[in-house]
Amino acid sequence: MKTLFIILSCFISSFCLSQQKEEFRLVKNYYNQHRSMLSKEFKKKFDAESNTTKKTEIKGDFLFFMKKMDSIENTALIGALLRVRNLEDLQTLKKVKENVSEKSLNPQKAADYPGGLNSLRQEVVDLLYVDGVYSKEKTIKTDVAFIVEKDGSISNVHAQGDNFTFNRQAEIALYSLAEKFSPATFNGDPTSYRFKLPLTLTMDEK
Repeated sequence: MKTLFIILSCFISSFCLSQQKEEFRLVKNYYNQHRSMLSKEFKKKFDAESNTTKKTEIKGDFLFFMKKMDSIENTALIGALLRVRNLEDLQTLKKVKENVSEKSLNPQKAADYPGGLNSLRQEVVDLLYVDGVYSKEKTIKTDVAFIVEKDGSISNVHAQGDNFTFNRQAEIALYSLAEKFSPATFNGDPTSYRFKLPLTLTMDEK
């Protein structure tokens, strides 16, 4: 069993690049539609079968196909991550270097996720594809930094840790968040804000 423990903390930055979250939404919608179709077909087959042994076999086949679907979707999400990273890197190259502003250093209201940090923590846990994390170590860690933009979207998600696969899955999970943040503000005006999200994954194989 793999257990994810998350500690949240935040710090501020003046960086501001647009989020390409649509890439991840399209991938997830596509594979969710296929899951729905597969579920309906397996349910028809399961309901029509009267033999208990064959019902068990159908259920096993269904679980196998769903697990394969998760793996295929993860490959597509990795592709989306690479495309988004390239777009953000290009935007960074085009952007004129700016000095850190006073409002970015000292916002009067920090950015906040709907439902608070506990909701953010739970959604990251739910979105993390732990089967895509490979490690010989029992405990692995990463620090995920991301920008909350003025419109509440996120960008520049970068995870830094010793395990590349954990870093990658953490980045995908953050880009896949369903909701926008309430942006940070200074004198009533929205401003960019940086969160730092330390993650620790404890892997207990049984």
